[in-house]
Parts: sequence; C-alpha cells; structure tokens
Amino acid sequence: MQGFVLAAVGILITLAVYGFVGLIVKADDVGISMTKTSSSVAQAAGRALVYGMPIFLKLLAAVGTAAMLWVGGSILVHGMAQLGYAGPEHIIHDASIAVVTALAFAPAIVGWFATSAMQAALAILVGAVAVVAVGNVVVPVWKFVRARS
Repeated sequence: MQGFVLAAVGILITLAVYGFVGLIVKADDVGISMTKTSSSVAQAAGRALVYGMPIFLKLLAAVGTAAMLWVGGSILVHGMAQLGYAGPEHIIHDASIAVVTALAFAPAIVGWFATSAMQAALAILVGAVAVVAVGNVVVPVWKFVRARS
C-alpha cells in the first residue's frame, strides 16, 4: 500500500510540475491572444503577460540556479561524509559557526545562509573541475576512440 501511495503521489506531483511548466511556457502566447480581444482589461493583462514573462523567466532562472547549487552542494557534502570523507562537512560547519559568532544576529538564519553559500561554492568548484575534465580528457579520448573505429 505504501508503495502504491508513493507511486501515485510521485505521478501526481510530476503531472503538476509539468503542467505548471507548460503554463509558464505558453503564458506569452496566452498574452498575445488576450491582446487581440475586444476587452481593454484583457488587452492590458495580455500586454502585461507579454512584457512580464521575460522578467519572470530571468528571475526564475536565477532562483532555479541558486536552488540547484544549494541542493547539489548539500548532496556533495553529505554524500562525501557518508562515504567516510567528512572533512568538507566539518570545515563548512565550523566556518558557519564562525560567521554566526562574528555577526551575532539571527543565528539560525545566518547559519543556514552561510552553510548554503559554502555548499553552493563547493558545487561550483566541483562543476568547474568536471567541465575542465570532460573538455580536456573525456572529449579528446572519445574523439580518439571514434576515429580509430
């Protein structure tokens, strides 16, 4: 029963997310259609959608990138600790405590932001190393192997 409920919830959440993404993607098309109606209110709302969507999408991209860095960094830090390499987790924890102590303001919020920022920085560093490794090692090896076959 638990597996069925989890599967059902997973499917419903997936449908909801993709439905919401579909609405975002088509919002400017809806706005254009609204500008062609006879209602001045609908035309104004349509223009607002058409002009507002690029701003909204830029904001969404920034928030989404920050969220992915936060989550990715957290996964890296906690995953390394689970694999027996807890150094980064301890360093980030100790640095976060130092930041909280130095600022002495809203310790829970400041600590969370400090930890998240350091985890995101680690994610950026690991991502940069991966990009360099793929570009300078994996791609040349792949091209060499393909040329030989």
